[in-house]
Amino acid sequence: MSIIIRRGIRSMPTLNAAKVSAAMLEKGQSGVIDASLTLIRERAKLKAKLVRALGGAKATSTLLGVPLGHNSSFLQGPAFAPPRIREAIWCGSTNSTTEEGKELQDARVLTDVGDVPIQEIRDCGVDDHRLMNVIGESVKLVMDEDPLRPLVLGGDHSISFPVIRAVSEKLGGPVDVLHLDAHPDNYDAFEGNIYSHASSFARVMEGDYVRRLLQVGIRSITAEGRAQAKKFGVEQYEMRTFSRDRHFLENLKLGEGVKGVYISIDVDCLDPAFAPGVSHIEPGGLSFRDVLNILHNLEGDVVAGDVVEFNPQRDTVDGMTAMVAAKLVRELAAKISK
Repeated sequence: MSIIIRRGIRSMPTLNAAKVSAAMLEKGQSGVIDASLTLIRERAKLKAKLVRALGGAKATSTLLGVPLGHNSSFLQGPAFAPPRIREAIWCGSTNSTTEEGKELQDARVLTDVGDVPIQEIRDCGVDDHRLMNVIGESVKLVMDEDPLRPLVLGGDHSISFPVIRAVSEKLGGPVDVLHLDAHPDNYDAFEGNIYSHASSFARVMEGDYVRRLLQVGIRSITAEGRAQAKKFGVEQYEMRTFSRDRHFLENLKLGEGVKGVYISIDVDCLDPAFAPGVSHIEPGGLSFRDVLNILHNLEGDVVAGDVVEFNPQRDTVDGMTAMVAAKLVRELAAKISK
């Protein structure tokens, strides 16, 4: 954004406090939103043009950062995750080849359109309802540019609602969702917030965006969480029965008859022994290899995904969780790209 726009962003709260007219405030908010979407649009066009110049691809994973943390119910650190994940993806301590042999330095496999400027937009007084629309529009701008497919870096889990909604709307029908998490995130309105990171999948299931929602790794669930799952027909696979369910979960076939498969990975699906840098530490989770086995063996057209809830402020073991989140992104990128 230009210096003028940035100065405008900083001044918006002051103008609001000074009782600037609603019309002027709306105009300022719309200007910042338009500038933000223009940035994503132009980056997506350039990256898609590059992919096509390299000989094209059927699908290219495209990173889109959504540094949002204010809908967290405990700590807001996930807002700082996208740049740390990117740094770890390209860390020189490892190479850029995925386990199945795809080369991430090939732009036909992975490209990046940057971040939605969440804080700048919020500084203008934009409410969450409108902010969710901005996130969704950013996802659609990526999908406008064939062959780009969005791989979203959170951020807290509230972002999955606008992203999944946008993917479904853009594709013109429902998708199947594989959701790996310690929590079902399906409260009707956690602590009174309908956009809470603990309510994202209630919002998703209220629409016609999803045919099947499979939740894997669950080990912290309340009576409301179970009731909401029953209400929406969610398939929940809890850790207490994982040994029984393992064969099924490591041989999933999803997406047939719908528009594809969306994968949402909350880093706290992993046992904290593998990923301590999360806000909600819940022992008894999946191993990293459990998660990779589920991803690698999944049969289906993965059209988009997200990796959320990494909290750099709790990543105290030499950036270990950043590397874990980065590897999840790398392997998911390999699954999406074709």
